[in-house]
Amino acid sequence: MYEERFYRGISKPDDLICYEVKIKETDLLCCTKNNLKTFIEERVLLYRYQLEEYIRAKPMFKESLIPIEYDTFAPQIVKEMIAVSSRIGVGPMATVAGAMAEFIGRDIVPHSEEYIIENGGDIYLKTNSERVVLIYAKDSPFSGKIGIRLKPEGLPYGICTSSGTVGHSLSFGKADAACIIATSSLFADGLATLLGNGVKNRYDIQPAIEKGKVFSGVKGIVIILGEHLGVWGNVEIIDVEKQQEAG
Repeated sequence: MYEERFYRGISKPDDLICYEVKIKETDLLCCTKNNLKTFIEERVLLYRYQLEEYIRAKPMFKESLIPIEYDTFAPQIVKEMIAVSSRIGVGPMATVAGAMAEFIGRDIVPHSEEYIIENGGDIYLKTNSERVVLIYAKDSPFSGKIGIRLKPEGLPYGICTSSGTVGHSLSFGKADAACIIATSSLFADGLATLLGNGVKNRYDIQPAIEKGKVFSGVKGIVIILGEHLGVWGNVEIIDVEKQQEAG
């Protein structure tokens, strides 16, 4: 059952080459100017090895639900996960999907000026044209019907979603989708987890937005719980069905 992959078949851009990279639990959708599958597979293997070896030496990195002590001697991906999760107030593994997407994105910059790296619903992308990212929110009436329009800004976007109803990632909340639009997917992943954990009913949506918008680097926040929707920031929400009809 791959319900978190729901949007893959309807969001692939026509101007990029798209392919999947699957290695153990890592399941990426990659869209680039040319086929970089072999290169990306090698980078995934490298980062997985670094993470697995670090977890073997320091299991707390994987197990902790709160920030852990910074390690000067850790691999770069581990250092950034520890630093960002400490800034947000979550465990380092709350950033792992976004971290993998972002590190792969950084690596392919010399090979593709535009790219979309999606890892379990967490996205790191750079674009020279407008893109629309669909929001999947389980049984919410908004699910798959609204999207976020992204305009080219010269810098990458990180778009990450935490859900208490979709996928296998740990969440203590009940939000169908807590989506963060930022400049970093590593950061957006951790913040989405933090905000998603705090949304248990519709009255929690606004406090979660207030909590999230104080962090630097946040462009926008979208939180969905059933028929309730909260939006903040520089976010353009579009009706996907109307856009498809118009197109």
